[in-house]
Amino acid sequence: MADDRNSAAMASPRTRRPSLAEKIAFLGSAAAHLGEAGPIEVVETHMSFVFLSERFAHKLKKPVRYEFLNFRSLAARRRSCREEVRLNRRLAPQVYIGAIPLAVDAAGALRLGGAGAAVDWLVKMHRLPADRMLEAAIRQGTVKPAELEAVARLLADFYAAAAPVALAPAVFRRRIAAAVARDRRDLEAAEFDLPAPVIAAVCAALDRMLTADAALFDRRVRAGCIVEGHGDLRPEHVYLGPEPAVIDCLEFNRDFRILDRAEELAYLAMECERLGAAATGTDILDACCRALGDSPPPRLLVFYKACRALLRARLAILHLRDDDVAEPDKWRHRALDYLGLAEGYARRLR
Repeated sequence: MADDRNSAAMASPRTRRPSLAEKIAFLGSAAAHLGEAGPIEVVETHMSFVFLSERFAHKLKKPVRYEFLNFRSLAARRRSCREEVRLNRRLAPQVYIGAIPLAVDAAGALRLGGAGAAVDWLVKMHRLPADRMLEAAIRQGTVKPAELEAVARLLADFYAAAAPVALAPAVFRRRIAAAVARDRRDLEAAEFDLPAPVIAAVCAALDRMLTADAALFDRRVRAGCIVEGHGDLRPEHVYLGPEPAVIDCLEFNRDFRILDRAEELAYLAMECERLGAAATGTDILDACCRALGDSPPPRLLVFYKACRALLRARLAILHLRDDDVAEPDKWRHRALDYLGLAEGYARRLR
C-alpha cells in the first residue's frame, strides 16, 4: 500500500502531540493540501472530519469511544484507516488511494503525508462529483435506467464473489432478534419521548415473523445468502459513474457487515423510498436479484425494510446524547420519519 513507507513513523514519547483542534485547523487550510486550488471544505460527521479539496477527500477519524468501536489510540485509528481502504476497494477500487499519516516534522510542523513522526492517520480518496451520487440524482430527477442497471451489476458481481458466511440458522435469527431488542430499548428511552405504542407494535410484528416464519430465514442461510456485505448501502454512498462505485462501507465492526444480501438491497430500496423514489430502489434490487438468480420473497423484503427503518430511527435519535449535538430538532424529526416508515412496513407484515 502507498502509505507503507511511513508505517514505522509512529509518534514517540518525545513527539509534539498536537490537539485535535490544531489538526483540524491545519487540515482545513490550503497549506495542508499543496497543489490544490481553492478553499478546503470541512465536513463533520458523527465519527470523523472530512476535508474536501479540489481533487481529493481526506478523512480524519475522531478519537472517540462507543460501545461498538474505540478510536482513542493512534494505533487503532491507523488500523481502521487501513481497513477502511481495504474494504472499500471491493466496491470502489478507483476511489480509495490509501491511508496516509499526518506527521510532525523535525521542526515541529504538521505535514500531511510527509516525513516525520505520525500523530494521526487519514484515509485519502479521489473526490467524487456530488451531483453524481444517487441521493443527489434522485433529488434532482436526473437518474437514468442505464445507470441503475450498472449499479445493480456492480452489486451483483460483489455478492456473487462474496463467500457465504458459516452461520447456524438459529444463530442468524437470534442476531436479528437481538438487534430488534437493542433498537427497541434505545428508542423507548424516556428521554427521547418517542411514540412507545408505535415502537412496540413494530418490534412485536418483527418478533412474530422471526418465530412464525423461521423456516424462511433458515432457507436464506442454507442457500448461502448470508455474506460480508457493505453494511451501509444508502443512496448517498452510491456513485452513478461513468464508472459506478459504492463508497463508505461500514468498516469498524465486521459483525455489522454480516447480513443477508437481500437485507442490504432492501435497505437501499427503503432509503430510496424515503426520498420519494421507491421505483429507483426497486429497480436496483430487482436487477441485482435477477443477475444473482435470487428471488427473496416480498414478505422477507418488507421485514428487512422495517428492521432497517427501525435501526435508522435509533441511530438518528441517539444523536441527542452527543455532548455537542447540533440541530436536535432535525434528528428528532428524522427519527420520527423512519419510525413512520417502519410502522407502515409492520402493518404490511401483520
